[in-house]
Amino acid sequence: MTTLVQQVKKSLFLRLLLIFGFTVVSFFIIISVSLRAINQDVNSIDTIPDFFTRNVESIIEDIGTPPNLSNAMRLADELDWTINIRNPIMRWSSDPDNRLNVDDSIFDRSLSGDAEVRTVGNEGIIHVNRSGYEFFLYPRFSGGNRFNVLVLYVGTALAVFVLFLNYMMVNRLLAPVRLLRRGAERIEKGDLNYRVESNSQDELGELTESINHMADSLQSMLEAKRQLLLAISHELRTPITKAKLRLEFMPPSAEKEQLREDIDEIDLLISDLLEAERLNNEHAVLVEEPVFLGEFVEGVAEQFDSYEGGLKVEVPDEDQEYWIDRLRIRLLITNLLNNAVRHGEANPIRVALSFVDSDAILEVEDQGEGIAEEHLTQISEPFYRADSARQRNTGGFGLGLYLCRLIAEAHGGELSIASELGEGTHIKVRIPSRPPKE
Repeated sequence: MTTLVQQVKKSLFLRLLLIFGFTVVSFFIIISVSLRAINQDVNSIDTIPDFFTRNVESIIEDIGTPPNLSNAMRLADELDWTINIRNPIMRWSSDPDNRLNVDDSIFDRSLSGDAEVRTVGNEGIIHVNRSGYEFFLYPRFSGGNRFNVLVLYVGTALAVFVLFLNYMMVNRLLAPVRLLRRGAERIEKGDLNYRVESNSQDELGELTESINHMADSLQSMLEAKRQLLLAISHELRTPITKAKLRLEFMPPSAEKEQLREDIDEIDLLISDLLEAERLNNEHAVLVEEPVFLGEFVEGVAEQFDSYEGGLKVEVPDEDQEYWIDRLRIRLLITNLLNNAVRHGEANPIRVALSFVDSDAILEVEDQGEGIAEEHLTQISEPFYRADSARQRNTGGFGLGLYLCRLIAEAHGGELSIASELGEGTHIKVRIPSRPPKE
């Protein structure tokens, strides 16, 4: 018995089979009991012969011929039967509303003397022909009909209850599927620390363990990649510093300036990589300080006043103080404006700051080349460039928007991008009044 229980716990198929079997058996029992109850009521006429063999004479004698209608009504109430009395000049019934048409009755069998059993449809009635009077006696069927309806309602209610119970069992059985879907969605969004919890020992439990192992492997690989990038970036700093020092001893020339630009680009790439990995670390700490955000945005935007397309800065009249990491928010604004200048095609650029509830909304909008829709979901990923053939002087390293997204998220905010080819790009950054506490 213990082995069977363990097999059922470990097999989703066996549990579904048991639920299906339980449903089928329950429906069979409900239908069988209901039909038996209805048939017993319909066929209750089978008890009439014995009853009338013993009592039909006394009943007819009590009614009398000619019939005493008061006695007939009393007997009808006592027996809970309907009594119809007829002759050529009278038609009387104890239940005028009873719709059973005895004129359509068909002979079934004789009882005794002048008494016989007749049928009307599936119903049985007693017919006695005595002294020129016809007596028709049969059970009042309204109660039987009510009983049949009650049986039908009870059977239906039981069937609905079984279906509901079936749904609850299947719903509980498949609950791990919803947990798996939720876990897969969170892992897909980059939350590799999330693990799906499940106590199932069946196939779904094994699948849950496989997904958790997959998340562990992905997290290990990404952590190894991060450590490698950090190590390489740190190690590159030393030869870059030596190269800059030796560059200072070279005589002035165009080649020296070109070499300086190349070394500065490599140094910038290393700085961006280090900053990205610091922000991507869950233990990254922001250096928070109170800053009047409107004044701060205007100050950062001033360095782009020489942009030939024109830079329009919109800030609220009433400035508000926000707790931010000044250096990182400066890097965010600078990267957004650099992108807008690089791809703005000398068209006007709009920078707008607004305060909504406790959040600040920073918008940078250009009217340049725009970004194709298929790239929008990946454009803020590291090293992703919409045009892989783009030249270095126009394309960047593919880290700018990635850094902006990380900075916004580190402050508890978010970055969203809307763009259309040939129309321009609109980037919106939401920054809370204070970064979330660890």
